Amino acid sequence: MLDGMFSFVLLDTRDNTYIAARDAIGITPLYIGWGLDGSVWISSELKGLNDDCEHFQAFPPGHLYSSKTAGFRRWYNPPWFSEAIPSTPYDPLVLRGAFENAVIKRLMTDVPFGVLLSGGLDSSLVASITARHLSGTKAAKQWGAQLHSFCVGLEGSPDLKAAREVADYLGTVHHEFHFTVQDGIDAIEDVIYHIETYDVTTIRASTPMFLMSRKIKSLGVKMVISGEGSDEIFGGYLYFHKAPNKEEFHRETCRKIKALHQYDCLRANKSTSAWGLETRVPFLDKEFINVAMSIDPEAKMINMEQKRIEKWILRRAFEDEEHPYLPKHILYRQKEQFSDGVGYSWIDGLKAHAKLHVNIPDPLVLGFLFNNTNPLRYLQVTDKMMLNAEHIFPHNTPVTKEAYYYRMIFERFFPQNPAKLTVPGGASIACSTEKAIEWDASWSKNLDPSGRAALGVHNDAYKQNAVPVASANIMDKMPRMMDIATPGVVIQS
Repeated sequence: MLDGMFSFVLLDTRDNTYIAARDAIGITPLYIGWGLDGSVWISSELKGLNDDCEHFQAFPPGHLYSSKTAGFRRWYNPPWFSEAIPSTPYDPLVLRGAFENAVIKRLMTDVPFGVLLSGGLDSSLVASITARHLSGTKAAKQWGAQLHSFCVGLEGSPDLKAAREVADYLGTVHHEFHFTVQDGIDAIEDVIYHIETYDVTTIRASTPMFLMSRKIKSLGVKMVISGEGSDEIFGGYLYFHKAPNKEEFHRETCRKIKALHQYDCLRANKSTSAWGLETRVPFLDKEFINVAMSIDPEAKMINMEQKRIEKWILRRAFEDEEHPYLPKHILYRQKEQFSDGVGYSWIDGLKAHAKLHVNIPDPLVLGFLFNNTNPLRYLQVTDKMMLNAEHIFPHNTPVTKEAYYYRMIFERFFPQNPAKLTVPGGASIACSTEKAIEWDASWSKNLDPSGRAALGVHNDAYKQNAVPVASANIMDKMPRMMDIATPGVVIQS
């Protein structure tokens, strides 16, 4: 059976029939569309279909499409997909071996490469295993045995500090890229154009990754290995602290893995591919997923009384007193979502930016929005716009000004109805599915995909029902946009 990450169309020239297929998890993007003339279109990007197809949709992961039957068939059907509760006892050495094999498998390359290193558990383990096994590979003979690592963040961010420490420990050639909140805001439109979503947490995390990928590619690096997928497999997001039992814990991990192609896989692939950079993700190796998802979920449950924090079984698997993979405090660093770890003021700055607004006379709004060359650079979201959000965007109605802002940009690039249907919706707390919000009644009052929304769990959680203090300071530092009398004219202080 096919392994790895792929999207392809295979033509049989004997009868001009074809099959199209997508990898098991949806690491690589793929879309399918249908024209009014009966044509079938297949593309790795939405923008390849939206001008020619009457309807288009995401190509489902783990499926193939046959022109002979004009339909889909699932080819990937592992035991965990049914969400039945597994019972295999946890064996740390088996888990360790399975992940090491997954990383080693991805060291086969003929181009310069490195690792993305945030200083969190997942990327640090990827970097550690890569550094251990690089010397004996063909890649090392061609490009050198010293591993290159890359990190991005705001000045003084948690990730920059942790990544620097891990890089020093592993002896990598470390490249640290800094960006500002304004750099990120200036890139938002390009990010949405390339990643083709209006999902809030995906855009938050894609922006620094997009900025970093440009820098990495400029160094001549063509492939990076990254740590996506671990949190979905092991219940690493902080909301898993509130899982009521092992059954619910396991079912939620299954739901998260099945949705990866709409979130982290989409982000990791598209924000790097925009600059011609390939990303490989060993946590989503099929064999490793089978091993990890067959473990009795009781072993994955978080129990702070027993000092078992999130992803405890993964951390425990890589404890090695004689030959440590990582410093102990890094091995047990609390989960930090990428969009938080690059600097807490990044998300606070995005929220502040969406709240700043200029008043455009109502009769001119539509003309300004759709006739101006780059209108959304000037228009932020007002309270009046939010009051009418459900009428303007009846599907996946944005509930925050930040979400509304992203949606406006997305629909300018992709105005067709099928495009908006490719983006998932529903409430979320700290990247949870909507179903998991039921685990804690207080979450429904504090919905935000940031990990800091996991009140009582994150070390720097938001205050309940409070706006982050940083927002006020960021708003004061940003260029102010004042009222405008006519479209396209902006006066800045």
